Amino acid sequence: MRADRLVSLVLLLRQHGRLSAATLARELEVSTRTVLRDIDALSASGVPVYAERGRHGGFALLPGFRAELTGLNHDEALALLVAGSRRGAQAFGLGSALASAMRKVVDALPASYRATAAGAAQRLLIDPETDLLARRLVAEEVPDTVVGEIRRAVFAGHRLRIRYAAVDQDPAWRTVDPIGLVTAREQGYLLATRSGADRTYRLSRIVAAEELDEPAQRPERVDLDRAWQERSRRFRTGGDQVTALVRVDPARRQELVGTALAVHTEEADADGRLRLEVSFQDPRHAEWALWQLATSAEALAPQWLRDSLHDRAAAIATCYGTSS
Repeated sequence: MRADRLVSLVLLLRQHGRLSAATLARELEVSTRTVLRDIDALSASGVPVYAERGRHGGFALLPGFRAELTGLNHDEALALLVAGSRRGAQAFGLGSALASAMRKVVDALPASYRATAAGAAQRLLIDPETDLLARRLVAEEVPDTVVGEIRRAVFAGHRLRIRYAAVDQDPAWRTVDPIGLVTAREQGYLLATRSGADRTYRLSRIVAAEELDEPAQRPERVDLDRAWQERSRRFRTGGDQVTALVRVDPARRQELVGTALAVHTEEADADGRLRLEVSFQDPRHAEWALWQLATSAEALAPQWLRDSLHDRAAAIATCYGTSS
């Protein structure tokens, strides 16, 4: 435990520069006396840490000091390698940079962990390209030049011109204030504002991008997780939504719920089936979701949905009832 704490102390000093003993104690969740003992131990082992006296004093490392990753334990090294196996970086055009970084991590590991951690990482597979039914999870391709320009604007806090191809529309230029980048289910998104209004752009639909030499109008700090949740909620409650009353086999309930936007009510019928009131994004979404469940689900309302499913089933029956 002490070796891990010493590495954490060095990393804190590298990241933040000069820190007081009280601040280090708070970050490491130990006493000030423990911090002072750790500082002495680092100095004795050759780490160039020095103290600055006075009201605004504290401890700091000599400029240019490079700490090796000798304090990583096996599970910490494995966690880094597993994190590096996730494909989220691909959506942001950082795939090659991630591969290079992971090689450096492996090279910097203690020799005793290098082989065992890399071998253990080979025993774990995160988010494979296909599931057990061989359904392929297709990651959207975004040109590196496009996503690189977007990424630079996001990090630099500059405004951004994008040529965006919205659904069923020709590509058009628009100027936005980028807030952050999000990846969800193999798809990348740009969160931004346009004329002060929240906007979410799918990266694969941005056909060109240009970082502008003017500051973006955005807050200095942002909670991306909260922003994403709020936009997801607005998406689920907007558009041409459809609410349907459905009876479903309990064994298929999760499939229905997994495709619906929201479940409003749920109760059990006398025969053991479940009666749910659920919302779908639009009529086509509702028809598709119920068709997947075949006779395991029945749309009770609205009537147009029952009629649509009936017509589709009748067309299938006609097709297969005719001799070839």
